[in-house]
Amino acid sequence: MTTPNSDHPPLRIDLGIHGMTCASCVARAERALKKVPGVQEVAVNLATESARILVAPSEQIEARLKRAVRDAGYEPVAANAAIDAPSESAWAGFGPVALGAALSLPLMLPMLGDLFGQHWMLPAWLQFVLATPVQFVLGARFYKAGWHALLARSGNMDLLVSIGTTAGWALSVWLWLTSPADTMPHLYFEASAVVITLVLLGKWLEARAKRQTTSAIRALHALRPEVAHLLGLDGEVDVPIDEVLAGDALVVRPGERFAVDGKVMEGQTQVDESMLTGEPLPVVKQVGETVTGGTLNGDGRVIVQVTAVGVDTVLANIIRLVEDAQAGKAPIQRLVDQVSAVFVPVVLVLALATFLGWWASGAALEVAVIHAVTVLVIACPCALGLATPAAIMAGTGVAAQHGILIKDAQALELAHKAQVVVFDKTGTLTVGHARLTDFVVHPGVDEQQLLAVAASIQSGSSHPLARAVVAAAADKALVLPEVSQVLSTPGKGLQGTVLGADYLIGNLAWITELGGTFEPFQQALLDLQRRGATLSAFALSQSGRVKVLALMAFGDEPKPSAASAVAALRAQGIQVMMLSGDNQAAAQAMAQRVGLLPDEVISDVLPGDKAAHITRLKQGGQTVIMVGDGVNDAPALAAADVGIAMANAGGGTDVAMHAAGITLMRGDLALVAAALDISHRTVAKIRQNLFWAFVYNVAGIPLAAFGVLNPVMAGAAMAMSSVSVMSNALLLKRWKPKLSNTSPNPRPETP
Repeated sequence: MTTPNSDHPPLRIDLGIHGMTCASCVARAERALKKVPGVQEVAVNLATESARILVAPSEQIEARLKRAVRDAGYEPVAANAAIDAPSESAWAGFGPVALGAALSLPLMLPMLGDLFGQHWMLPAWLQFVLATPVQFVLGARFYKAGWHALLARSGNMDLLVSIGTTAGWALSVWLWLTSPADTMPHLYFEASAVVITLVLLGKWLEARAKRQTTSAIRALHALRPEVAHLLGLDGEVDVPIDEVLAGDALVVRPGERFAVDGKVMEGQTQVDESMLTGEPLPVVKQVGETVTGGTLNGDGRVIVQVTAVGVDTVLANIIRLVEDAQAGKAPIQRLVDQVSAVFVPVVLVLALATFLGWWASGAALEVAVIHAVTVLVIACPCALGLATPAAIMAGTGVAAQHGILIKDAQALELAHKAQVVVFDKTGTLTVGHARLTDFVVHPGVDEQQLLAVAASIQSGSSHPLARAVVAAAADKALVLPEVSQVLSTPGKGLQGTVLGADYLIGNLAWITELGGTFEPFQQALLDLQRRGATLSAFALSQSGRVKVLALMAFGDEPKPSAASAVAALRAQGIQVMMLSGDNQAAAQAMAQRVGLLPDEVISDVLPGDKAAHITRLKQGGQTVIMVGDGVNDAPALAAADVGIAMANAGGGTDVAMHAAGITLMRGDLALVAAALDISHRTVAKIRQNLFWAFVYNVAGIPLAAFGVLNPVMAGAAMAMSSVSVMSNALLLKRWKPKLSNTSPNPRPETP
């Protein structure tokens, strides 16, 4: 056998594990996997029935991990077996429960008869015939799992159930065989049979609930088409999606989903991206714009060039993020792990003490046994093991459906503790690109005609300020006149001829150097400079003289949702701040527009220094959330307690996913407060579940030990505890974010 190779980075292996029933099973599976040489870290999740293992690469390591799982008494399966399995009927797996109920109900006749003053009692032999198949056929799963637990020198729910019900069944057989022929002893066959049936019912209901918690992952997997229309020399050919290569040309027909990530080569359409971003409005896609695999094409036929396939697509990254969050353990889970490690041995001791206590106090042997059986039955730690992962699965799943991707359970648990939320300015609070904010013209000049001339001269330039002027003219539907003799002076500006006149567009220093003056614009110049705007001048060059015709001011615009998002966070008692590389005047001007105070702005920050500012805020003992666009803010996102990255159409999506604990798939800043809200609600569900799971056992065990409960009541309570925990977690699926009141932009925002 080869030894693990420590020179290579650890390998992550996901493994499905069938047969786990409670928190003790989780602990046992983790112990078994940690004994495999080379294993560095193990996280086993009861709700997803899976394990995530970090291990040093070595020969046949996956086979050895599977063998360890099997030796521990569980069945190793593919990691996504539960998700990839075909959809089952809502009643799948109910057969054993129905059979158990059919055999157990006749045994309950005496109890039902007592309610009506009747004394119905089946013969002892008939009770034996009805109860034995339930005990040893339907209950065989408990014996098998309990036996493996004993071999592993640990305990689990199955061991408690098998010991308890076997004791009740054996006691009934002993009383039947040792009683005089003419007497009818009180037997306990019904207790054992009904307990097994109720436990089976509880596990079936639990399995149904688990399928609902994985619905978000199933929905994401379902977005991937199986076939793509490849455009080749012979026209369109249908090929399996696994055979599509980067660079291929694919045809996407109206109403179909895009199979992979790509760029539109031909055609125009509208794309429904709601499943990935939560954005309800379709987004217009034209030639040159990107499309994401899994999104739904509208009414246009387009040809797309493939840019990413397989695990490199945005959808694959999203699925991986959601799976990572659901497979991880929240810090609060450590308490559960510590308790579950000793829980079953303690319960066995308590059951033995209950038996000895009742017997020593003079109670009959059968009474002492039944009370001990009740302790064993009610103490099963099923709910304890499901409390945390069920809530995390439901919370991260519903968040993903609304465009909030939570990377790990730690980010989910920390986000709701936010005391300070720091926003990056450009691309986060703002739309991220220059816009023509002011066009101040010389008195007596036609503003729209002048704007059309300025846009015409700059229409061939790729400079951001030139594009802003052209966009402003397009917004007003202006017709651009023909331009000729366009000449660029690097670092200074442009000159061109329109309708026989020569015009200059450039920075103020260049226009001044050429002889232009700004006397009519002095007050506007002072106001715009105070706001921190970037300025350009538009001038006419005639007979060697330069006359300034207009002053153009450029600046970034706040996102429509910025001010309301800041106000919403402040209303929750959270301090809001802004980090910006702009000068103080420009940063303060933008801060005022989004509702921030002067002392809440940190300006003149170099990109490399953003992380240092976040670290200083954390050193004050506050929980700091950093919100950035995920491209140049990666160090600051990583330095914060929780980084929230806003994915964008400018290529920062993958960076955002890896740098931040939470990724927002669209530019609505209201999702920041929504992310904190789902964090708060999920952690609240975890605490509720853990509280009831602990209280259930703490209160139930003494009641069972002192004879207040019987085994049937204990079995029903135990089954319902697991179902109640899962049902409580599933309430999170009804959550919806409170979106901003502003109308969302139908086109994606780019930085």
